[in-house]
Formats: sequence, C-alpha cells, structure tokens
Amino acid sequence: MNNENLIKLVAELKAPKNQYNGFGKYNYRNIEDIMEAVKPLLYKYGYKLNFYDLTKTIMMGGVAETAIVSHAIITDSNGLEVSKATGIAGVERRKGMDIAQAFGSSTSYARKYAAGSLFNLDDTKDADSMNNKSLNTKPTLNPNTPEFIKALQFIKDGGSMEDIEKKYAVAASVKKSIAAKLV
Repeated sequence: MNNENLIKLVAELKAPKNQYNGFGKYNYRNIEDIMEAVKPLLYKYGYKLNFYDLTKTIMMGGVAETAIVSHAIITDSNGLEVSKATGIAGVERRKGMDIAQAFGSSTSYARKYAAGSLFNLDDTKDADSMNNKSLNTKPTLNPNTPEFIKALQFIKDGGSMEDIEKKYAVAASVKKSIAAKLV
C-alpha cells in the first residue's frame, strides 16, 4: 500500500453538503454523509478507517468544560497507520437533551471534524461540477423548504424535473427525496 492511493482516494472523494439547516438557512454535511461517500473508496484502495474517541477536560475562560476528542486513523491492509487527524467538540447539554444525547451529538461533531481534516474536505464546489463557461448562479433546492414543497407540487401537477433544474441546482439526494415522496 502506498500513499499515492490515499492521494487518489482524497481526489475521488465527493461528500457534498446535502443536509439543510432551516433555522440557519445553510447546507452542511454530517459524519454519516462523509462515511457514506468514503466507505466504497476505502474498500477500493484497501484502507480501513477507525475512530478512537475520548473525553477531555479543557479550560475555557477559566471554566472547566468537557470535550470529545476524536482521532480518525486510516490503516492499510497490514494494519499499518497511513494517516490520522483529530477533531474536538465541546459537550453541551441543550434543552430537551439527556446526557447520552449530548455526548452522542458531540462525538458526531468531533468525528466529522476529524474526518474533514483527514480527507481535506472543504467548502468549495468541485471543479467538475461547475459549468466551464460560467459559475452556476441558480439557487440550490433544499429538502423541507417552501421551494421544495412547491417543486414537489409542480411535479405532482404534471411538471418535470428538467423544468425544476432550469430554475434550481438539484442534488441527486434531493431528486431521490422528491421521487420517494411521489410514490
């Protein structure tokens, strides 16, 4: 196993931000999105990804806070470490969350940050997803938004996905979501 394969894996990895936060009105990716995208590539190149999580007390403004430290480690088929990265997320109990949910949520965040660092995930569009003549200035159609509901109704009334794509940038996962709601 060589590091060239890891370079190829990182170059091939596409983990789009298919989740939508309606409150903040932004797209994001979670650890599940990253794992869904990376698992086939790990298999293809003979790697294994493990997370090792631990809690740590850190001082923030003179106050002791609990944080999750997640180590993402890639090993080759011989079990030798190829690369690693670390992500950290504070543990904060929010209204309606019990302690297990707070730790679970923080662990997911820490793993997402570790994986993002490990695989060099960034916030830019993929070069091959852009129109070579101009940047795509269409708004993105996101699930569970008023625009999504209108698009769904448009298709139910006989409209086409092609017409929706003339107005919106539509990810494959959003198309699947629309198709599932039409059944």
